[in-house]
Amino acid sequence: MKTLLLTLALTLPIAAQTPMPIIPPTGHVHTPDVDLAYWIYGAPQPTIPIFAVNGGPGLSHIYMVQNDVWQRLSQHRQVIFYDQRGTGASPLTNPSAPQTMEAQVADLDAVRDHLHLAKIDLCGDSYGGLLVIAYAAAHPEHVHQLIISDGLASYESIVHLFPQVFPDKLEAQAAATKTSTATPEAQAQQGLRDHFGMIFYSPEKMTRYMANAPDLGFSPATSEAIAKANPHVDYTAALAKFNFSTLVINGRYDMNVAPLTAYRMYKAIPNAKLVIFEQSGHLPSYEEPEKYLQVLTDFLNN
Repeated sequence: MKTLLLTLALTLPIAAQTPMPIIPPTGHVHTPDVDLAYWIYGAPQPTIPIFAVNGGPGLSHIYMVQNDVWQRLSQHRQVIFYDQRGTGASPLTNPSAPQTMEAQVADLDAVRDHLHLAKIDLCGDSYGGLLVIAYAAAHPEHVHQLIISDGLASYESIVHLFPQVFPDKLEAQAAATKTSTATPEAQAQQGLRDHFGMIFYSPEKMTRYMANAPDLGFSPATSEAIAKANPHVDYTAALAKFNFSTLVINGRYDMNVAPLTAYRMYKAIPNAKLVIFEQSGHLPSYEEPEKYLQVLTDFLNN
């Protein structure tokens, strides 16, 4: 029996890291600028659906489904993903479509409206945290509960520690880029993978994640367009007006968006709750999936 229990204890964390099955989009929302693909996991429930909004910018939602956290959450409430304009399965139909935050907010609201949802819960991861904060500021009437997971309220507010923590890696990456003969697209894709190599607390989990995710759905052109269109977006002042339940999450060892970023948002939002994940970097949903699922479940069920 002891051997069986030990075997189960060793295998459970790995089982929880099984990527979600790749399925076709549930549907599309057609707008003048983009065909927005969305995915719905789980059957209709009395609970309010949650939109899991990915980061990037320029990434598809694929990086968020490299384990079964959201699939398990969908057993009790519908979970909705969508690919942001110009990424993944949401190609631009208008090549000159704007990439402003206002346009991104309008896309999210178009998916909500298409699904006839008066109220939604939101979980924004990384840059997705900025997007859901922007959405909550523009459409508080549609927000039931808000989760900001290793996110930010403005680019200027990020406490970013890569230069202090990874000077050797950054120098090596810069040197490799300088001598590279790869195409700009290939260099950008490698740059993203180099970036992911610095956002984990556990080297073992980072290796497993990257092995299971050969394609992260990254569009360098979209990433660049979003950066150019939104250099000074700042929703810090809006935080004090949030009157819905808000949970702020951060990995203790997130060197990309350090915990001070989350702590300042937590202090600015009335009655917000803060949870720090002590064995995580930028992706606590992957590094501490059992705790992440429990924290989200407890918060959403309140």
